[in-house]
Amino acid sequence: MFALRTFLKSPAGVLKESGALCSAVKAWTSPDLASGHAAGCVAGLSGVHPPVRHYARGVKKKVAAPQSQLSDLDPTMLKMDYQAVSIAQTTDDIVKRLLTLELASHSEKLKLKEEQLIAKVQRDKNDRSSDEVRVAVLTARIRNYQEHLQMHHKDKANKRRMLLAIDKRKKLLKNMRLVRYDTFERVCEQLGITYTFPPEYYRRATQRWVAKKAFCLKLYQEIQKQKAAQKVQTKQRYSAASTEAADSQ
Repeated sequence: MFALRTFLKSPAGVLKESGALCSAVKAWTSPDLASGHAAGCVAGLSGVHPPVRHYARGVKKKVAAPQSQLSDLDPTMLKMDYQAVSIAQTTDDIVKRLLTLELASHSEKLKLKEEQLIAKVQRDKNDRSSDEVRVAVLTARIRNYQEHLQMHHKDKANKRRMLLAIDKRKKLLKNMRLVRYDTFERVCEQLGITYTFPPEYYRRATQRWVAKKAFCLKLYQEIQKQKAAQKVQTKQRYSAASTEAADSQ
């Protein structure tokens, strides 16, 4: 039986090629079954196909890269450090190509984009520290973080930096909206910013919170009553002291 069991566990292709199947069946079965039933078993075993191995995997769909804010920059533009150099305009083509945005790094392109946004909202050419300029710089950085996080959504450090920059820009825009509304509208229009109001404060009114609020209100009212009584006593003492001083004179 051990030989038959080992034989049945072997692959079908090996069983077909070797003549051990017929000998094993004849050895371990009766002579009358070897001609009929055993022949059917052999035919059934020989027709078994080998197992299919699913090694191929589905092709992952590539995520389309988001449209970058730097895509509108002309690759023939000079870098920020060489725009004021007159020799860079008349130099050789190969050298000029090294000085353009075609071979520039991402940080150099981002610096140029910041300058473009600053030029839209600054008060004058020497303005580098006003609220409008700070909002423009933060806007360029926030958009850069958003593009990065769309491709690398697990980057927690840059996500934290983006949220801090958004909060800082919200404070600047809120102050600008209260003080100079016309400037606030112009900055939002030039930079393409949509200002949204913060959500209203909402808290679930649980039984514990309602009881605590009632206790705090009652305590506040008692304290106000005590302060009012102290004020009345102080006025009475002051009036008594003033009448005594008048009588003594």
